[in-house]
Amino acid sequence: MRAAPVRRRALLHAAAFGAAVVLPVVALAVVVRGGSGAVVTFDEAVVRAATDLTRESDALRTALIAWQEAAAARWVNLILVPVVCVWAWRRHGLGDRALWAAGTVAAGWVLQLAAKGIVQRARPVIEDAVARAPGSSFPSGHATNASVVAVTLTLLVWPVLGRRGRVVVPAAAVAFVLLTAADRVLLGVHYPSDVVGGVLLGAAIAGASYVGYRRTAAGTPIDDQLDPTGSTP
Repeated sequence: MRAAPVRRRALLHAAAFGAAVVLPVVALAVVVRGGSGAVVTFDEAVVRAATDLTRESDALRTALIAWQEAAAARWVNLILVPVVCVWAWRRHGLGDRALWAAGTVAAGWVLQLAAKGIVQRARPVIEDAVARAPGSSFPSGHATNASVVAVTLTLLVWPVLGRRGRVVVPAAAVAFVLLTAADRVLLGVHYPSDVVGGVLLGAAIAGASYVGYRRTAAGTPIDDQLDPTGSTP
């Protein structure tokens, strides 16, 4: 009988957290959709400078295009995420957390596509373009997905990490997000505000999902919520 009230409270907490983080993304979307102002001027100046830098080095351009492919959702979401989820489930018994993680990444993939469809910002127009990408620009799909995956997988494996792991894993997650965000701007396929919006949106999706999951789990005796020291993450 307690399940329904617990779920309702969990959804309310998740919605409140998500709204708090998403509001800056909405504000940024409104600004860039207008097509003028300081943010747009800054965006255009940075993209021009970034693509000039990339154009000067064939090695940098090759590395950026390789990272673009490696960080694509079709590889990260369909190979890396399932492998980590299965490992967490089979090796450490984190079944509920693994299902939550897989569902969160899938939801994030859909939500970032929906956000692109709503905002419909045009991609940067660069003479002698370094790279091209289809679709609209805000938010960056790569940056959003990288943020969702980084936060979600970090939270998934957190209970089984030791002291060193709780430094290395978040550091690797942050590096993955920052490299992906920089890649999009240096290739000239996104503006800086696109990747900032994407990172914030991804964090909001993963964070709100986890808040809801934890609040729901708090009302049931789920053993995999405990870390090796017996505390909850």
